[in-house]
Amino acid sequence: MTDTQSDAVTIYTDGACRGNPGPGGWGAHLTYNGKRRELFGGEATTTNNRMELTAAIEALQALKRACTIDLHTDSTYVRQGITQWLSNWKKNGWKTAAKKPVKNADLWRALDSACERHEIRWHWVKGHSGDPGNEAADVLANRGIDEMKKG
Repeated sequence: MTDTQSDAVTIYTDGACRGNPGPGGWGAHLTYNGKRRELFGGEATTTNNRMELTAAIEALQALKRACTIDLHTDSTYVRQGITQWLSNWKKNGWKTAAKKPVKNADLWRALDSACERHEIRWHWVKGHSGDPGNEAADVLANRGIDEMKKG
C-alpha cells in the first residue's frame, strides 16, 4: 500500500444560495479511516457557483498532506470546469473559447492550486436524490448560511 492509498479521503461538497445572487453557504463532508470532518461557511452576497467552488477549495485546503481523494459534487459546473475546461482557460489567459473572461477566475485559480498535491477522482452526483454524503454536504451548506446570518 502506498502512502496515498493509506490517505484515501472521500469528500462530498455542496453550495447553497438563497437568491442568486444572495446569501450563500458552502459545506464539505470528509471521511477518512472511519473518521468524519464537517466544514461549512457562508457569505452575505454571493452566487451558487461561487459557493460550489468554495466548498471544494476549503475541503482540499483542510487536508494536511497529499491524499488520494474521491470528491463528489452535485455541480456539473465544478466537475466540468476542473476536468474539461480549466486547461484551456489557462492556455488562453483565463479567457473562454468565446474570448470572454472566465467567470469566477479567482476561485478557479484557487481550486487549481488546491488540487496540485492531491490525486483526485471527480464524481458528479445528482443533488437532492437521497445520496447520504450529498445530503450531509447540503445540510452543512445551509448551516453556513444560517450561521452567517446569525452573525
